[in-house]
Amino acid sequence: MKKNIRHILLFSTVFALSSCEVVQEAANSVLTTDSSSESKPSLTNSEVIGGLKEALTVGITNATGLTSKTDGFLKNAEISIPWPEDALIVKEKAEEWGLSGQVDKIVTTLNRAAEEASKEAAPIFINAIKGMTISDGFSILNGGEGAATRFLKDKTTSQLKQAFSPKVDAAIQKVELTKYWEPVVTRYNQTTILTGKEKVNPDLNDYVLTKAIDGLFTMVEKEENQIRKDPVARVTDLLQKVFGSLGN
Repeated sequence: MKKNIRHILLFSTVFALSSCEVVQEAANSVLTTDSSSESKPSLTNSEVIGGLKEALTVGITNATGLTSKTDGFLKNAEISIPWPEDALIVKEKAEEWGLSGQVDKIVTTLNRAAEEASKEAAPIFINAIKGMTISDGFSILNGGEGAATRFLKDKTTSQLKQAFSPKVDAAIQKVELTKYWEPVVTRYNQTTILTGKEKVNPDLNDYVLTKAIDGLFTMVEKEENQIRKDPVARVTDLLQKVFGSLGN
């Protein structure tokens, strides 16, 4: 009987000690969970706006660095400037006249003009970014891929065209685009007297301007989306904090 009592007492002691350990482990678990589940500091609107501007600044810097190089437009299938669509008939006629080489030179120089203009683009775009006031910063941050670029494009394109136009004009002059373009267009326009077709405007400035800006925004959007998706692309603490809040 005494032996049974001793067994009971021993079992009770072991059970009590085990229970204490379980309780302690549970307590530790709760403390650890509480510590690790602390919520991240909430973002202020100024941090969101600053992060968006910083992302766009990084995007512009990278984008213009790529596009302003030789073949930055020409060899980039995403933004390469083709022969003007509304002047395809001129291209066809030029090829009929044995001017295929001239056609190739025109396409090349269209892109060279955009590449040359891109060298001057960064400060124009960055100044526009710095001048932005964004009241709906969180909606842009959470707006998905390209949201910040679309906002910037909507708000600044008309001003950018005004500021960018002299740069494009100077670039066109520098690469002597008109030397290749105007003779072909002039010869075509002379034939319209007989064919009755509309003449083609020989001025390519607006065409190159629009394509150059569109191409830059295409590359900026790629940079923005990279920052959104890839933590490695977030090269500053602010970018890591702001875009890290998206859970990527």
